Amino acid sequence: MFQAPETTSARAEIPHVVIVGGGFAGLWAARGLARAAVRITLIDRGNHHLFQPLLYQVATAGLSAPDIAAPLRHILRRQRNVEVRMATVAAIEPGDKRLRLADGETLGFDYLLLATGATHAYFGNDAWAAHAPGLKTLDDALFLRRRLLTAFERAEAEVDPGQRAAWLDFAIVGGGPTGVELAGTLAEIARHTLRDEFRHIEPATARVRLIEAGPRVLPSFPERLSERARRQLERLGVEVLTDAPVTGIDAEGCRLGERLVPARTVVWAAGVAASPLARTLGVPLDRAGRVPVQPDLSVAAHPGIFVAGDLATVAQEDGRTVPGVAPAAKQMGRHVALTIRARLDGRRGKPFRYRDFGNLATIGRGAAVVDFGRLKFSGMLAWWFWLVAHVFFLIGFRNRLTVLLNWTWAYWTWQRGARIILGGGDDKR
Repeated sequence: MFQAPETTSARAEIPHVVIVGGGFAGLWAARGLARAAVRITLIDRGNHHLFQPLLYQVATAGLSAPDIAAPLRHILRRQRNVEVRMATVAAIEPGDKRLRLADGETLGFDYLLLATGATHAYFGNDAWAAHAPGLKTLDDALFLRRRLLTAFERAEAEVDPGQRAAWLDFAIVGGGPTGVELAGTLAEIARHTLRDEFRHIEPATARVRLIEAGPRVLPSFPERLSERARRQLERLGVEVLTDAPVTGIDAEGCRLGERLVPARTVVWAAGVAASPLARTLGVPLDRAGRVPVQPDLSVAAHPGIFVAGDLATVAQEDGRTVPGVAPAAKQMGRHVALTIRARLDGRRGKPFRYRDFGNLATIGRGAAVVDFGRLKFSGMLAWWFWLVAHVFFLIGFRNRLTVLLNWTWAYWTWQRGARIILGGGDDKR
């Protein structure tokens, strides 16, 4: 049935909600407003929603980019009150209730949700980025995949034994879930996936080091599970270095004080900083550049502006802040939608309450750790639990089916089907 387009005056009377960021918080907020009498503009620099918890699988050739991402337009195609814009927001002008895009265009809003996430943080040592790329986007994952796989190719072509060994030295900086997952998977690739494929090197001789500044890996998990994760990593052949703050990174590797840990390939998984867009709000930020928000996730000086996901600092009743994880971002997005709907009805929104569903981290094939409060376990059962949970929370049936098939194939064959080197040069994006 043909539907006549809205006139400009009719559109102007409908409250305009602008959502910046198509991640978990932004997408769940847009969905939560599906039946609301608003028009929504969802803006993102990319055209896709990314399931970031599995990004390391793309970087290590276990999955392809489309397996963990889906076009935003496709996801929201049936939600008629949403318009998707692929653009970059340069600044927020909260006093005028508008934002400015990178091309100079301005866009007004009645309500605004900032959910632009986080980026890499090198603790004031930005020069390290050239030698230790991080992992936050699909571009990062494809670049990192190229570097990891190219290292083995360079080792195969190297005549000098010392230089050959140098190409087979890898270092992962940061012992959180991303670092642990990368280190364990890389060790499995070297010892199983690449076995019998090279003629001049033995990939299993590759050294994979996981470097953590604190006393233990997975510091957000209970100490008992952290120790189990460490033992599982060591069984895979990963060298775990704790109490080892990095003082320098260059082409030769990582420096821990005066000690050099040689590594031609270094991956940064140690620190994150909030999106710089928060600075344009003109409000106080925390040390990581995040926005401290009110109980309903709005900004104190600007009640029509909300912040969610990794960009927000949300205090809980026990004094701790809400962690920057996917379930928290989804809950925040849904809560912002509920708050906007309440305001449209002339009601006050309720304070945000975070529900902690626990922590999951995988170390490698058949090895993972699960923390559900009183319920804590590791090993094969935890690995199966991790696998089912991640398949379930993927966006779309196609993604779930593809990931499940890829993982089944990898489990029985040790092969990783996305082991294709794309792009030019291993040191340029």
